[in-house]
Formats: sequence, structure tokens, C-alpha cells
Amino acid sequence: MATEKLVKLDLAYLNIDNNHEVNYQLDVSTLVEHAIKNSEGTLSDTGALNARTGKFTGRSPKDRYIVKDQKTANHVWWGDINQPVSEEAFEKLRVKVAEHLSAAPRIYVRDAIAGADPEYAISLRVITETAYQSIFANNLFIRPEVADASVVPQWTILAAPSLDMESIEGYEIRNKNFVIIDFTRKMVLIAGTGYTGEIKKSIFSILNFILPLEHAVLSMHCSANKSKEGETSLFFGLSGTGKTTLSADRNRLLIGDDEHGWSADGVFNFEGGCYAKCIGLTADKEPEIFNAIQFGALLENVVYKPGTRTPDYENITVTENIRVSYPISYMEGADLSGKGNTPKHIFFLTADAFGVLPPISLLNNEQAMYHFISGYTAKVAGTEVGVVEPTATFSACFGQAFLPLHPEQYAELLKAKLISDPSIRVWLVNTGWIKGPYGVGHRIKLSYTRSLIRAAMSGELQDTDFNKHEIFGLRYPVSCYGIPDDILNAKKLWKNDEAYDLQAAKLAALFISNMNKYGVSEDILKGGPQVAVQKTEV
Repeated sequence: MATEKLVKLDLAYLNIDNNHEVNYQLDVSTLVEHAIKNSEGTLSDTGALNARTGKFTGRSPKDRYIVKDQKTANHVWWGDINQPVSEEAFEKLRVKVAEHLSAAPRIYVRDAIAGADPEYAISLRVITETAYQSIFANNLFIRPEVADASVVPQWTILAAPSLDMESIEGYEIRNKNFVIIDFTRKMVLIAGTGYTGEIKKSIFSILNFILPLEHAVLSMHCSANKSKEGETSLFFGLSGTGKTTLSADRNRLLIGDDEHGWSADGVFNFEGGCYAKCIGLTADKEPEIFNAIQFGALLENVVYKPGTRTPDYENITVTENIRVSYPISYMEGADLSGKGNTPKHIFFLTADAFGVLPPISLLNNEQAMYHFISGYTAKVAGTEVGVVEPTATFSACFGQAFLPLHPEQYAELLKAKLISDPSIRVWLVNTGWIKGPYGVGHRIKLSYTRSLIRAAMSGELQDTDFNKHEIFGLRYPVSCYGIPDDILNAKKLWKNDEAYDLQAAKLAALFISNMNKYGVSEDILKGGPQVAVQKTEV
């Protein structure tokens, strides 16, 4: 049995009593034993702990709040994404959470770091009711070489998944579960939900506020990798666009798979681990992730194959959002420094189910800002018989749910980076449908997309001729070694030019309608499709 280090940790400053079991900075082996003993999960035959997160198997964005006070009132982009709550309501809820944790039979305390660049890093203390949440914090954040219980970190997360509020009247919240960030107290309350992603994304939201405002550092929802010579690339994309898959390249070193900052010195990872979706996972399709699921990794809400402890990554009876977290060191070819140079190539990934966008396009600065703010992808229809119409999805800066500031503030930081280094290339990559929309055409081969991205990185695409899209104004290459030329021209792949034009105009109208929500500058609008909304039907 793993040896437990008994540390006297005084949490009186948080109004948490020490009259129960306080487990500080336990090693993963001990945490796994605790989790099994506490009936939080079971050990799979991969060696990974498989935990159940309870009622919530995903984030609850409508139950996320930010304290509105002197520090945030004039900076936060208030609305459906960033809902305000008063200082008084936060304090009442903080007392509730502290009382709950004080009454718990045991708590787990994990000190960690967010940010691989010490100049911009923040120290964290994650206090949880469960051992599996502490494993998650250990996996996702950067692990300090030496933890000192006597030093109070800058930020604190209090996670109380089993807190069941008797009443929410007078607390300014919608439901009994809630996530609240207080930038003045430097504290996060997470209650009523055991989904670990709330811990991860709370810290991401915090860095998305602090870094741009206080340091002029661009915070980004993207993956990053680099060549062995140090040439760095960024990959932005919403779920299902291939961000994790395409950044995991055996010929390159992975800096990080999800959250990064871009300072004057280059790119740095916010995290010390990865949090990957497992649905449909196979050793053939994503060997790096598949092989990372070993002892120390944390599976969430995965169903076993009947009569075994073997994970069934096709079984979504609990949730489609089955996930795994693990230290980045579990990824073959990971760069453990978490740092890279100023990126030379930036890829915006979109799975366009309308079949309109070219497989790859080179963007100018205005287009880069426009498509960065758009954060477009398209989701295919559900399983209902006869329904094949795709649905456009827009998420500002490819991470709207985690942006405390207005999207244009992040876009302006990106623009400054691009102006300061004209050698940076920004590409829009369609990993979605060609030869027609979903239900008619088919998804472009992953091998084609990989070849196009590698050709962009090598400089091959820059040296070829380009065509210009009639509606979106996108410049796309006419040829690429190893790729059939007709693949590169989205319109030529359709059997009917008029049908393509109507579909393209429809998608353009959706882009324009979405961008109208933000009230952005004319310079940014120049980067979008040039078509009147009133001439199309959405």
C-alpha cells in the first residue's frame, strides 16, 4: 500500500475546520486506493481508474457566474455566457460550501500551477470532497517539484459535488448546482456537480481574464506542437474538428492539447496534462491517446464490456461525453517544457457539414480576425430518420464559453501578433464534408487533411498558385503534391454549380448574422463573406 504523508494543513483561513481527515498532496497510488475505498470508481484493465461523476457528465454553462464588483464590472463581457452575481451572494454561498467541506468525513487538497511560463503562472489550491477530483487536478495542472503546505497559493478552488442546497432563494443562482468565479477574492466555488471539467475550465476562464488585461498575453483555446527544430504551430477548433488528432503528429513534439498563452517570448501551455474525449477511441485511429490510458489516468463515465473491466469506447449509455485525463508525459513525443517559439503557422479547423469551404485556405489578417471571432464549425443532424440538414455552430475565438472579455479584445491581440511578425501564416482548414453537404457528400479523408497541413508547414503551399472563393473571398491552393487537384476546389466537386452557390450563400448569411451580434469594427468585417443577407434565405 502506498505511503501516506500526514501533513497538518491549517485551512482556517478558508473557514474550513480541521476536525476531520485532510489529505494533502497524496500520490496518485494512494488517491486511487482512496477512490476505490470510497466507491468513487473502479480500476479498469488498462490500469486507469474509471470514475462516475454523478448526475452531471458535462459542464453546465447556464449555471456559471462571475462576481460583479469593482474589478470586473467594466471589463467582463456580461450576458448569457458571463452571468453576474453579487459579492453578497458569493459570500453567502462561500460560507455554505465551507460548512459543507468542514462537515465532510474527508477532503483532498492539491497544490498545483497553471502556466508553464513562470512569468505568467498562477499557483492553485484545489480542495475537493473526492479522491478522483484530486487525481484530475494532479493530471491536468502542472505539478510543482516541491509542495509547501505552509504557503497559501494565489487561487483557491472549493469543489463540493455532494452539496445539496435546501433552497436557492436569495442566492442569485438558477439551480442548486453552480460555478462561481470571484476575481477579487481569487476563489472559485463549484458545488452540486462532480464533473471535473468544471475545475479545468474555471482556471482557463481565469487566465482568459488575467493574461490579456494585465499582461497583454493572448490566451487561446487551442492545441500546439512544434518540429524538432522548434518551429511551432497552433490548432484551433471546436469539438469534432480534429484539433487533438491533428496536433498529435508523430513527426512533431506536442506542447499541449487544449489551452495556451502567447506572449512576446512565444507560446506556453497552461496545463500539465490532457483531457481527451474517448468516444469511438481505437488504437488504430488515435494510438497516442489510446496508449496514454494507463495507471494514473482517470477515465470518466466509461462503460465496461459485459463481464469485463475493459472500457467500451463505443458505449454511450451513460453519456456521449466519456473522457480521460492524464499527465502530458503519458503522450509519446510530448515536450515536457510546455513551451514553444512564436508560431509560424496557425490552423483554424472547421468541420463544415455544408460542404462549402475549401479543404484549406490562406487567410489575410482581416480574414484571420474574422474567422477567429466566428469560431465556426457545423454539426450534423441527429439520428431522427430523414433529417439530414447540418446546423452551423459559432463559438467566438473557438472558446466562447470561457471568455470573460469581449471577443474583439482577443482578436485585437491576435492582430497585433500578426502585424508584428508578417511571416506568420494563418490557414482555415475544412476537415468536414466535400462533394456535397452531409447526407450527400462525404467527409474529407484524414490523410488528405494531414498532407495539406504538412504541406502548409513545409512552405510548399505558399509557393503554389491560388484561386479565390467567389463568396467567402478565401484564397485556396490549386495544387498540392499527393492530393487530387479537384479536391482543393470545393465547388468543382459538386455536381450542380447552382446548388453549390445557393448553399454557399446560405452559409455566408449565417456567418454575417452571427457576426452582427458582436458589433465589431469595419476592418474585421472586411474579412468575412461579401454577400447581402437579404438575398439569401436562412
